[in-house]
Amino acid sequence: MEDIVQRKTGDGIELISFRIGDQEFCVDIMAVREIRGWTPATSLPQAPSFVKGVINLRGAVLPIVDLAARMGMAVTEPNERHVIIVTRICDQQVGLLVDAVCDIITVDTGTIQQTPDLACDVVKTFVKGLLAMEGRMISLISLDNVLPTLEVEQTGAETASILAA
Repeated sequence: MEDIVQRKTGDGIELISFRIGDQEFCVDIMAVREIRGWTPATSLPQAPSFVKGVINLRGAVLPIVDLAARMGMAVTEPNERHVIIVTRICDQQVGLLVDAVCDIITVDTGTIQQTPDLACDVVKTFVKGLLAMEGRMISLISLDNVLPTLEVEQTGAETASILAA
């Protein structure tokens, strides 16, 4: 949240909100490269359970992460209604599988509330703040923690070995 707090526009910060199941989440719009419909992914052997596989994105190999599974929710069985949010995480492009994109919202950083102390460390790893807007609660996700450093390095090595083959 510190990066988001430091980067303000005149009217606030822009976030893109999306839905996973019946919960709403958001990320900093500056991390989003594009939004595309679901494309079947080619699975990778020995990949973590939350990695759906890889797709070809204009000649580049793009790993697809089931964000629900990564956050400990039910595994997503994707269909044509699901969406891939192409993001930049730790200098690598990663596709996040979500149910739907909801909105682009502009908020004042003062409206972002801290994750309650009652939440476990796993929740705090992903959820960096909460927004109460128009009768709904939106969790602000920290993309830096979606892929731990070790897994980013492994995914990059796997992608490099696929490209070399």
